[in-house]
Amino acid sequence: MASIVSDTLKKAENVVMGDSNTKIAQLAENTVNHDSKAQMTTDFGTKINNTDDWLRVTNNDQTGPMLLEDPIGREKVSDGHFNMDKIHRFDHERIPERVVHARGAGAFGTFRLYESAADVTNAGVLTDTSRETPVFLRFSTVLGSRGSADTVRDVRGFAIKFYTKEGNWDMVGNNIPVFFIQDAMKFPDVIHAGKPEPQLEFPQAQSAHDNFWDFQYLHTEATHMFFWAMSDRTIPRSYRMMQGFGVNTYTLTNDKGERHFVKFHFTPELGVHSLVWDEALKLAGQDPDFHRKDLAEAIENGAFPKWKFGIQVLPESREHDFDFDILDATKVWPEEEIPIRYIGELELNRNPDEYFTQTEQVAFCTSHVVPGIGFSDDPLLQGRNFSYFDTQITRLGINWQELPINKPVCPVMNFNRDGAMRHTISKGPNYWPNRHEATPPANHSKAAGAYIEFAQKVEGIKQRTKSAKFKEHFSQAQLFFNSLSAIEKAHVINAFAFELDHCEDPIVYERMSQRLADIDLGLAQAVADMVGGKAPEKAGKPNHGKKAKGLSQLEFMPENPTIKSRRVAIIIADGYDALAFSTVKAAVAAAQAIPMIIGTRRSEIFPAGASKTPGNGIKPHHHLEGFRSTMVDAIFVPGGEDSIKTLSKNGRAQHWIREAFGHLKAIAGTGEAVNFIHNTIAIPTISVSSDSNVEESYGVVTMKTVHPESLKDTVSIAKNGQGFLEQFFYVISQHRVWARELDELSTQVAY
Repeated sequence: MASIVSDTLKKAENVVMGDSNTKIAQLAENTVNHDSKAQMTTDFGTKINNTDDWLRVTNNDQTGPMLLEDPIGREKVSDGHFNMDKIHRFDHERIPERVVHARGAGAFGTFRLYESAADVTNAGVLTDTSRETPVFLRFSTVLGSRGSADTVRDVRGFAIKFYTKEGNWDMVGNNIPVFFIQDAMKFPDVIHAGKPEPQLEFPQAQSAHDNFWDFQYLHTEATHMFFWAMSDRTIPRSYRMMQGFGVNTYTLTNDKGERHFVKFHFTPELGVHSLVWDEALKLAGQDPDFHRKDLAEAIENGAFPKWKFGIQVLPESREHDFDFDILDATKVWPEEEIPIRYIGELELNRNPDEYFTQTEQVAFCTSHVVPGIGFSDDPLLQGRNFSYFDTQITRLGINWQELPINKPVCPVMNFNRDGAMRHTISKGPNYWPNRHEATPPANHSKAAGAYIEFAQKVEGIKQRTKSAKFKEHFSQAQLFFNSLSAIEKAHVINAFAFELDHCEDPIVYERMSQRLADIDLGLAQAVADMVGGKAPEKAGKPNHGKKAKGLSQLEFMPENPTIKSRRVAIIIADGYDALAFSTVKAAVAAAQAIPMIIGTRRSEIFPAGASKTPGNGIKPHHHLEGFRSTMVDAIFVPGGEDSIKTLSKNGRAQHWIREAFGHLKAIAGTGEAVNFIHNTIAIPTISVSSDSNVEESYGVVTMKTVHPESLKDTVSIAKNGQGFLEQFFYVISQHRVWARELDELSTQVAY
């Protein structure tokens, strides 16, 4: 990855960020640079002479015992003391990983408003359009441990820390707008059921096991969420290509003292896209860090990820106007009834300097809000407000908020004192009230800008129950499944079939086969047939047939076709067509995509007609065995008689083509490569070019005869483009060629 990132872009990134970002400037105070000018020291500042050899008794003929010298009894720190310190430090480097969301990646960025929400809130971060608020965003999987793979089927965390002028605001969200449970009391159970089964601690980072699906069946409230979990939403192509949701219902309060309920939304500029399941399975082994690499690569290349920020707002007077409870975290707010109002933009534009001190030690709490933003009575949110703060103490200690990544950029002043690893040195009184009237609260000093809780009137009886609307669990699951496209529904069926096939207890997969009939009879029958359950004969509940906007991810395509940040593999062997190669490579880069040269070897590959003298060829980024088609978005094979002869005899090169076809990716070829691609796919339905005309067939774009004027390095991407690159790039921009799967072509190719 690093080999294709220019130093110029890195320098440009630093210039863009500069010191205007208050959080980056603050972090710089705690950052040290390891370079050739730095001298190694102990943690206590003493320069070190030798860090490779333990102090020991020895002579020229033999090695004697190592010395554990007493550091207390010595006035001078010795090499032996340092080596003990080095081992001690190594032994204590690990901290407890997160109970959930342990596997993650993050980046710094900026939040901007382009429309004030002052009509519903007085929060500065949501009303001041002149601000640029620093943020840190951490993406994650939920169930897996810190060392698990990125591409497993799982919900993705989408947690943002806004470093506002009024304090830190943490929005601890997911890439799915609902959750498995309604009440935080059930959180330990849903996580215990999803984690590896306790006897032998497997499977890792998977929901395909008995305990998980046993819990889902026994908790009907989870039905809506597990349909989302079985959709393509849980195998995203990239963190940059998934939505973010606040999940819970929060509140906003304006200057008039009016309160509104709110849901938060983030919609990616690049659209919402996913892997295909076979691809996700393979990537988990081939490149377990696929998503974190993808994020870092995009930022390093200047293709900064962006999301539109939107709010769904509901006045208090309309709280009970719907057939669902707006405080139920297992329900969405349909956009037809409560539209999303897009008012801002989030951009990520800087990678962390060190993973542990920033991405690992960042700590999010749903309870961290700023004036103008508050909490509803959402029973899941109420429990999260306790749990998140509590778990940070276990991971990081009571003073975790003083770690650089967690510190606000505004002043912090209170009477909290002491505790392990306290950093701040506080002078003056340590209590309130005090005779000096030092550090008064706002109700005493009359200072403006304090957080004031909304005066909510509460009536009821203390009991363990929820409102009646919380008891309806199937309507929105039906709404979600009904709203999916045909290809998405097929993927949901296949996902259930995979998951339940891994359940060993018949009661689990048989009961789940029946539960699915509460949502869609055809779905239930298809899954039951695959997993060995008894196929239901009638629907458990009638399907209402309704659909809703914004539930199918195919609705979220970029506003304009783009291949920005997409990886395009160019496969070559000795004797490749230099014209086609260089033109396509330049065009890919000009479109802000990433050309990746894949060769039969990683040493120089020479074009047709060139002498095999060092410097006359191209050094690939990877060779065919070291990289796989799963790691790119599209493939181009230039012609060249000798190159194609070599590739035609290479089983891995053929596998690249077949696998990309099976994974529904764009494939293109020119010259002699046309027949190579056609023969490798070996499906008569696919037609290819036989002359200088461009042929596009199920996402396979070919041009047999290449003239210099046939290719150009600047391309306008449009649906009805006539040129070779116009058509190839448009197919890439559509993410996948779904027609291959719908017409059952992808299943005819072995990959």
